[in-house]
Amino acid sequence: MDELSMLVSELGEGHGDAIIAQLRNRRKPRMFVISGPSGVGKDSIIKILREVFPDVHVAVTATTRERRPGEAHGVDYFFYDTRYFEELRNAGEFLESAEVYGQWYGVPKHSVRHAVERGQDVFVKVDVQGAATIREQAPDAVFIFVSPASSTELLERLRARKTDEPEALMRRFREAEQELARATEFDYVVFNGQAEFGIPEQAVGEIQAIIEAERHRIHQPTIDL
Repeated sequence: MDELSMLVSELGEGHGDAIIAQLRNRRKPRMFVISGPSGVGKDSIIKILREVFPDVHVAVTATTRERRPGEAHGVDYFFYDTRYFEELRNAGEFLESAEVYGQWYGVPKHSVRHAVERGQDVFVKVDVQGAATIREQAPDAVFIFVSPASSTELLERLRARKTDEPEALMRRFREAEQELARATEFDYVVFNGQAEFGIPEQAVGEIQAIIEAERHRIHQPTIDL
């Protein structure tokens, strides 16, 4: 009998398999918070991540604004009236919420909570302040900051949107620079640079690597909402 066979005999044939099974069962759902300044390409990144990770739940934002043509409740947004939104907010049922130009926006906890209970990972897309609020409630989430390659490129991205008047555009740009200064609050940073303009393949690849690494951590935290 060789040394390996003797070791198996001493430990019992099922001992190693039991350890392996325990290692497999350590996997727990994770929450990935993806943030960055306005115009950096977060929506495009999330769109591709949906295709790469079809098993991951993407948190849907709730809003009090009117539904636009083609938008679906529970898909594009949860459309709530102001009274119901306020009830949820007072009950602490948002991961984060904010008033923007007279309308409320927030990430409801219930859909995230249900996804975690089903064993799904979750993607949450928020602005930088929203990420800070979520960190207070879910410090074990994984926080990923998406940065432009340069401030000049970020300005070009904002201009390419063609949705803001010059004054509003420059206000967004100044706010974006302030948000860049908070990147060190995050766990990871990825750059959505000019080479990936419009199709952020490199940034998505880097985020994919982060997700796979976090899924293979030995010590898996529990997301409790």
